[in-house]
Amino acid sequence: MLLWWARDDPRLGSVARDAIRTATDACVSIVTAWEIAIKRAIGKLQMLPVTDDFLDAQGFTLVPVTLQHAAVSSYLPLHHGDPFDRMLVAQAYHEKLTLVTHDARLFAYPIPILRA
Repeated sequence: MLLWWARDDPRLGSVARDAIRTATDACVSIVTAWEIAIKRAIGKLQMLPVTDDFLDAQGFTLVPVTLQHAAVSSYLPLHHGDPFDRMLVAQAYHEKLTLVTHDARLFAYPIPILRA
């Protein structure tokens, strides 16, 4: 979602884009920044690193990974095997956040989801 937001990519639909734009507490997980950094390092992605300044300018709050998030992730059913996505689900569950995603496999989890 963050990549599509930053690039004004039309794959981020108008409903999701409007919800993010008007949210008073739009968040981005450190997990997203970490995944972007890994993909940059192996040459799969060309994007500047996610910085505090970038997130502030876009109106996003950074969500760190906590021990509680790790604990929640250990109880999630295995609907999805990607550890980054599973942590995003755990964070959304624990923090009572809505996850914006296009990944249909994540819709199986008991969290609010907004289709990207």
